Amino acid sequence: MATTPMATTFLPQRLRPSLFSSSDAASFVCRTCRRNAATSRRTRKSLRVKSDPSFAPSQTEAQDHIIFNPPSSAPNVYHTPAKFLPKSDPRRALYTAAAAATTPAAEPSKPQGILASIAQERAASTPPASQLKPVRPIYEKKYHLSQQDIDEIRRLRKDDPRTWTRVRLAEKFDCSQFFVSLCCSAPEVADERERELERIKSKWGRKKREARDLRQERKKLWGRDV
Repeated sequence: MATTPMATTFLPQRLRPSLFSSSDAASFVCRTCRRNAATSRRTRKSLRVKSDPSFAPSQTEAQDHIIFNPPSSAPNVYHTPAKFLPKSDPRRALYTAAAAATTPAAEPSKPQGILASIAQERAASTPPASQLKPVRPIYEKKYHLSQQDIDEIRRLRKDDPRTWTRVRLAEKFDCSQFFVSLCCSAPEVADERERELERIKSKWGRKKREARDLRQERKKLWGRDV
């Protein structure tokens, strides 16, 4: 009876020669290294996949035939959706005529349920989207600031950046905070905030610091291709 190399490694040197002549050699083999019935059945069960019915032999055809099952594909590149066509394009009329020709005839009205009637009542009582008021006032861009105004913004921001913040400058000159940030900056205020942030970080523990470092590493991977 032949023995495996793994079995001989688990036995002393003086017992190895006896394995070739003894009938109880199988009892010396490491049982944890052998596959039992449970793991073998699990492997066979995972490989036992039910085949798709379309690949089974046909019950109606007397001979073999070709199975045509094309995958989903992109629309025709020569077809432009009507949404992207200008109003004067003649293809709009062609699309409308083709859609009317393929539309089935109207079926007789069927009794509707309670939920369908409630939905119709709500749709009838809801005003169209064009008549709804905007959630926030519509903002229109203004180009009313001159070069003198921009110089004044820079002077105020440079003289007293803590008093003349971006919010106050935006309110004074009737512009956005983003425009103020484009005109001028306050590096001393940014350095002060950076020192304050470093002071707060110095009080963090190991777990919080590692969690923040991992978050920064994940943010670096956001813009990369997978």
